[in-house]
Amino acid sequence: MSKFKLYDIDSAPEGSKPLLEGSQKSFGMIPNLHAVMAASPQALEAYQTLTRLYLDTSLSTNEKHVLWLTINVANQCHYCVPAHTGLAKKDGVPDEIIQALRDNHELPDARLNALRRFALQVLDKNGKVTDTDVEAFLEAGFDQRNVLDVMLGVAHKTLSNYTNHITKTPVDDAFSQFAWHAE
Repeated sequence: MSKFKLYDIDSAPEGSKPLLEGSQKSFGMIPNLHAVMAASPQALEAYQTLTRLYLDTSLSTNEKHVLWLTINVANQCHYCVPAHTGLAKKDGVPDEIIQALRDNHELPDARLNALRRFALQVLDKNGKVTDTDVEAFLEAGFDQRNVLDVMLGVAHKTLSNYTNHITKTPVDDAFSQFAWHAE
């Protein structure tokens, strides 16, 4: 079995060093996902760019976290579920919403549940959702921009989730209390 290296600023390829410095500055640490991705400066830069772009979408803070956790749970990502649980808690997402997402259950909020449902349809159908699926999402109060923001979220999490599956990225100590395993 291949073991993927966790790079730090000193050991990383030259192109990844400034990216890891940015991670250190933003998070106060280098998340293990970034440390693994540093093997490819382009992969790390793509992930960081997608993160920045996703954070600038039209979705609210709670909606962003609902989408992230929905995708992470659907993709059974051992790393991103705990990491995004910690980030959601830090951003004030209600615990009952976080727990429902971690347990792959319906949400108590109709709008957030419509977002969760649409994201699962996108994932389950490989993006080939029906007009009815889109209309139901729009009828829940979302718009066409939100549809495309969901696509950005899916791309963002697909990159990290699949990387973590392949590299078996260890969960950071900061998020280990939120460890999660697929049922």
